[in-house]
Amino acid sequence: MELDKQIKLSHLLLADRKCRTCGQIKNLIDEFYRTRKDRGPVSSSYSYECKECTVKRVTKKRKNYSLSTEWQYPDW
Repeated sequence: MELDKQIKLSHLLLADRKCRTCGQIKNLIDEFYRTRKDRGPVSSSYSYECKECTVKRVTKKRKNYSLSTEWQYPDW
């Protein structure tokens, strides 16, 4: 039983995945976020978007608070 777990783990460590955003092939463990931690070390528990593209997407979609628009109380 221990040998089966080691074989599955070694196959996972050598797995590469293509990022759906940038199209580059990267290492699954190092370059992709894990989305389903409860499923264990299977390749389906990792996202299809690499970490770099995820960070770019989140920072691009973040709400832009400029210094010129300060919050004020509503005029009641």
